Amino acid sequence: MSQHPTDPHRTPQATPPARSLPRRDMRDATRAPFTPPGAALTNQPTQQAELAQRYELLARLDVPTVPSEDFDDLARDMAEQAGFLYGFVNLFLEEQTFVGLHQPPADSGYVIVGRTMSRDHGWCPEVMARKKALPLHDVHASPRFSGNAVVDAVGIRSYFGAPLIHDSGTVLGTVCVIDPEKRPLSEARRLRDIVINAGNQLMDHIARTPVR
Repeated sequence: MSQHPTDPHRTPQATPPARSLPRRDMRDATRAPFTPPGAALTNQPTQQAELAQRYELLARLDVPTVPSEDFDDLARDMAEQAGFLYGFVNLFLEEQTFVGLHQPPADSGYVIVGRTMSRDHGWCPEVMARKKALPLHDVHASPRFSGNAVVDAVGIRSYFGAPLIHDSGTVLGTVCVIDPEKRPLSEARRLRDIVINAGNQLMDHIARTPVR
């Protein structure tokens, strides 16, 4: 795994408190007005229906909607294969919920994240909408993807994510890796394949679980 020896943002410090990635109430005054959690769902019946369908399927498949050691292991393996600092197994519930999480040690000097994030932050919402992998070797290379609260909060330069799609067509969430260092464009296909394979591995595991 990459050790990031020259990262200028990496400064030893006392153990920082874990904190969630950006939420709607952390936007500054230059961003859109604050929307109370859940309001977007209330105003969007389609999203409500999709969320109910997702919960019903997760329950039938006996997939945990809380942190899981197995999912943490998958997030770690995915991040280590890619050489990224952070790995996530992300279910789209009322919030993005990281049931699997790998990140740097608490005393590393990097941002320590929590287990949730607002549904409209990060790049996973794009993966959910397009239902296909999103490889961003350098998020600043595309104006569409550079303006993102996660870029500012965690200092992210590269993102690779893939959807978790059940055979029924329901998209349960995503798997992804993020890192404060950009990656060469020549590495994009290999890194994309790592997250796609991790997503397939997870869905294969879920498919083998007896449906209730």
